[in-house]
Amino acid sequence: KQQQQQQQQQQHRHVHSTPSRKSEATTPTTAAPTTETSTSGGLLSRFVVTAEVTVSKIFPAGFGWQSSSILAENHLGYAADTMSFALTTGAGDALGVLLGHVSFYASKKALGFDSTIQMSKEIHTGILLGSAAFCSGTAWQPLVDALQGANLSFSSVFVGTWVGCGTAFYVGLRGGRSILSGYLEHVEEPTYDNSKTDMQL
Repeated sequence: KQQQQQQQQQQHRHVHSTPSRKSEATTPTTAAPTTETSTSGGLLSRFVVTAEVTVSKIFPAGFGWQSSSILAENHLGYAADTMSFALTTGAGDALGVLLGHVSFYASKKALGFDSTIQMSKEIHTGILLGSAAFCSGTAWQPLVDALQGANLSFSSVFVGTWVGCGTAFYVGLRGGRSILSGYLEHVEEPTYDNSKTDMQL
């Protein structure tokens, strides 16, 4: 009888033991910092990429377009509603993107921020992006003129120009890949995978 009582006490202790609960309780506390760290790291990485794109491409593109518009109108005598003016501003936009991209990555490598940068690859990438910028820069003024001529509101003109130039940039990228991939080793030919990447630019 005493032996049976001891067995019952052991079974009682076994059923109500809590080691597994303690291990489960520690799981959330160890997983939480990892999630928080990965989230903050992702946000920082996204911010850095956005800043690099702004400095290396958006500002130089705007400067190139504006400078070429002054050249076209004041020195070459092209009216703002002519194709010659649009092509000149497109060329300025393309040159700004090319020079901005190459200069940014050359400086980044020279200053020791990233010694793995291959300048031949960045030059080829700059040419590809410049070809796309030529298309969007050329399309900008005709789009604005057409949308304003339709007596649309400012917001409608803004959205229409943004969509139109974005589409022109994407078409320029795809066309640039088709042409330049045969001449530049670092430019990949058009594929389904890089079509998704190009669409995000």
